[in-house]
Amino acid sequence: MTPPTSILIIGAGELGTAILAALTTHPAYTHPKPNSTPAKLALLRRPSTLASTDPTTLASLTALTTRGITLEAGDFATTPVPELAATFSKYDVVIQAGGYGAAPGVLLRVAEAAVLGGVRRFLPWQFGVDYAVFGAGEGGGVEGRGNGVDGGVDGAVYEFLFLRGFGVVDLKGRVVRGLGAWGNRVTVTDVEGIGRAVAEVVFEPGETENRVVYVAGDTVSYGEVADIVEAGFGGGFKRELWDRDFLRERLEQEPEDLMLKYQNVFGAGVGVSWEMERTLNYRRGVKLTDLRKYVEDNKEQLLASAD
Repeated sequence: MTPPTSILIIGAGELGTAILAALTTHPAYTHPKPNSTPAKLALLRRPSTLASTDPTTLASLTALTTRGITLEAGDFATTPVPELAATFSKYDVVIQAGGYGAAPGVLLRVAEAAVLGGVRRFLPWQFGVDYAVFGAGEGGGVEGRGNGVDGGVDGAVYEFLFLRGFGVVDLKGRVVRGLGAWGNRVTVTDVEGIGRAVAEVVFEPGETENRVVYVAGDTVSYGEVADIVEAGFGGGFKRELWDRDFLRERLEQEPEDLMLKYQNVFGAGVGVSWEMERTLNYRRGVKLTDLRKYVEDNKEQLLASAD
């Protein structure tokens, strides 16, 4: 494929920011081939955000435009599909980097807009779970959030393990929990690693075209997570197992709780881990941060966020 001339990122949160940073530092962007120019980069932002008079918001928007980033107005959850398609049609590549909390059907409408807009390459939201092998119904319907959209980049972020609401690592309460079974494994990486993988897929697609791309900083069992947390933060952690029956019972009591749905997904032990040899970073010799190094590098930040 010829290099993309224009790229639109949907989502300006932590992941979208990491993807943007990886794109702008990739060699294909910083050192374009002779007689070519760097790809045009853009972010989709809500119209209300672009119209904001809040000084902090204005400063962040100005910082983006100063770097040459185009700001497109649109809300992937509410803007009519034809309008989204018209915006998407201006770009070779569209990357869905927001949608973790999106309602069912929202991600499908974005894919529909990408098709309608004639986007050459669309990278859907699929960071963390391989829904192609995940059992239907295991997560209370969370596996249907993409509604048939497939082909993203798989690799959950380390931060998810340390969210108190997710329940695996509670630094404040000094508890580590296993979801489903202590031997269940989960593949994780940092957001910067996912960003680097997305940049590789965009600028050097190669064998990644039209398929799910696997990424891994580490693949560990919940028992190994507990060992690493205790080594990094000292002893005194209580270990609790939330087995499948417990997780299902909690979800039955609160069937609309998104975090409970994801606990059931990651407690199923299917579609949330893969061996390093399957990953893009392994095949291309890209070294990503493992869990032990992530804890070592982010100890103070993790402790501060736990308070």
